[in-house]
Amino acid sequence: MFKKTTLISVLLITIFLLSACAAPAATTQAPQATPPPAKTEAPKPEPTATTAPSATRVPTGEKELILATTTSTQDSGLLDYLLPMFEDQFGIKVDVIAVGSGQALKLGQDGNADVLLVHSPAQEKDFMAAGHGVRREDVMYNDFVIVGPESDPAGIKGMISATDAFKKIAETKSPFVSRGDNSGTNTKELAIWKAAGIEPAGDWYISAGQGMGEVLTMADEQQAYTLSDRATYLARTKEGLKLKLLVEGDKALFNPYGVIAVNPAKNLAIKNDLANQFIDWIISLPAQEKIEQFGKADFGQSLFTPDSTAWREAHPTTQ
Repeated sequence: MFKKTTLISVLLITIFLLSACAAPAATTQAPQATPPPAKTEAPKPEPTATTAPSATRVPTGEKELILATTTSTQDSGLLDYLLPMFEDQFGIKVDVIAVGSGQALKLGQDGNADVLLVHSPAQEKDFMAAGHGVRREDVMYNDFVIVGPESDPAGIKGMISATDAFKKIAETKSPFVSRGDNSGTNTKELAIWKAAGIEPAGDWYISAGQGMGEVLTMADEQQAYTLSDRATYLARTKEGLKLKLLVEGDKALFNPYGVIAVNPAKNLAIKNDLANQFIDWIISLPAQEKIEQFGKADFGQSLFTPDSTAWREAHPTTQ
């Protein structure tokens, strides 16, 4: 009985094993990853007509005016004298950028100033012709002078012609400091060299790339000649400048100043209304009278002569 039961058990185990081998192996698949939800992009805003052009300035609601001007109006002290009157009267803050006239005009061209006060007639004419400005008015004038050391190594003292004086400076290779900054003064200086038929170069000719005040200081330190507007030169003599005024009175040394409203199409931040308010004020008789008084107390003469249309009409006999 035992053997029979054992034999049956062995047969059953064998059948089970054969069945297991014949069955196909179950394939276990890795679970499928759930795909991430699709990204939803925010809708892009439609372009609008009020999108500001790419420029340094951005629109603000403040009553603030950016005035780009030549260093002579700053270094002479004229702006410190005039602007507080405008700011107090109209409640408009004026931020001044004092550079050469060429740089001031470039600031206007790039839309980074509201109004310009400069003294470079040829560059101003080109600026207006190109549409960078929308309004230009005459403001005032003074003159350029040639200054130098008291020793006067080129012997130009008392000469009438600026061109002849420049010729002597070049012939003697006496040190000369140039603004070298595309300012109105630098433009005038280069025009005088051209009229003299000279292209200045050499160790004696120093291109500073600086404003008028800095150039006068350099010329003083180096016992050199330079061309300066009269106002800045006189203002610096009050601060110890020892250079002497050697040549003056040539018609070629006439130095007119103009005020320009920058084209508001240059930048949505340009405050054309404030620019025109400033222009209307500086060419008005009250402001022109203030300009006419500037310098008299210290130097016995006006450092700038008023020249707006309103001033000329009110003083026809002085023209």
